[in-house]
Amino acid sequence: MNLEAINEHMARAHTLAAKALYTTDPNPRVGCVIVKDNVVIGEGLHRRAGGAHAEIDALRMAAESGNSTVNATVFVTLEPCSHTGRTPPCCDALIAAGVKRVVVALEDPNPEVSGKGVKRLKDAKIEVISGVQEDKSETLNSGFMMRMRKQRPFIRIKMAQSLDGRTAMSSGESKWITGIESRQDVQRMRARSSAILTGSGTIVADNPSLNVREIEDDYIAPLRVVLDPDGKTPLDAKIFGTEGDVLMVVAEECHPPLWKMGEHNNNLLDTIKLARVDGGVDLNKLMNILADREINEVQVEAGATLTGALIKADLVDEIVTYIAPVLMGSGARPLFDLKIDNMSDKIEMKITSVESFGDDIKVVSEIISS
Repeated sequence: MNLEAINEHMARAHTLAAKALYTTDPNPRVGCVIVKDNVVIGEGLHRRAGGAHAEIDALRMAAESGNSTVNATVFVTLEPCSHTGRTPPCCDALIAAGVKRVVVALEDPNPEVSGKGVKRLKDAKIEVISGVQEDKSETLNSGFMMRMRKQRPFIRIKMAQSLDGRTAMSSGESKWITGIESRQDVQRMRARSSAILTGSGTIVADNPSLNVREIEDDYIAPLRVVLDPDGKTPLDAKIFGTEGDVLMVVAEECHPPLWKMGEHNNNLLDTIKLARVDGGVDLNKLMNILADREINEVQVEAGATLTGALIKADLVDEIVTYIAPVLMGSGARPLFDLKIDNMSDKIEMKITSVESFGDDIKVVSEIISS
């Protein structure tokens, strides 16, 4: 099989994996294609935790269509698992199917799998080719990869700003800076996220729901996390009455309100207390806690104080900015609360993508130095 065909089949496997962008948490998004005699005989994807893995889904399709998988080549976007979790090991299924070759995009960083799946296949005399389009698997599973490697989620800040870099008027008014197309795209980003993080200041000022709206695809409602060191969130905040669990985070010495006594309190999952740090709470500890709760991706929708604190704590992996063609003036609020006095201390960014949504521009960037 030539390189062009290998890349074509792996690209198709990634396309399949992306079909479950909103539903696989806390598992990775994985796709699989089975090819025999240059013909695709099976395709599959992992749709939801606890359900069939992509390899099993593809093997099932091949079997149902009456195709033998003996001596077939399997293309899979992540190393096949070798342990028994909610489902049996995929390696065993591939070995039993008699496949000749397995092409893997990326080695699984999960310590229960990492390298063990490849080894088991090789021990069974199956040829393994690794590292084909691994960047696509990294991007598709940025949160899972970060959680496995660094025991914290992938953290994305979402901001809407004017051309002069403002996010709200001095009064806190911010609806709406951007157009409807941008706001619809934000809903799609929420749907792929494991959690939405905000601060009590945003809750008090805007009373947002922070739930997913206007998404036709199936999705898992993200956890809403509110940083509220001093317990200022009102009992009747909208966030308590809309889809998705809520996790409240307060400072250790805080005696928070009895949010469960509020009118809309059915989805308050828990209240946790963390050490106070610089007027807020220990953000590093919070991210470790979220990782322990199997949170892969966190989308931050907050004001300048919290976003600035996350950047200063070196906890930001990506910044998504929607820039609207409006001016809001020097009295309006900035993107981040960051005190930088010297040009030598500036925080450098790398722009990774730019696209248009209506009259707005979406810029995705990552921090390359701080």
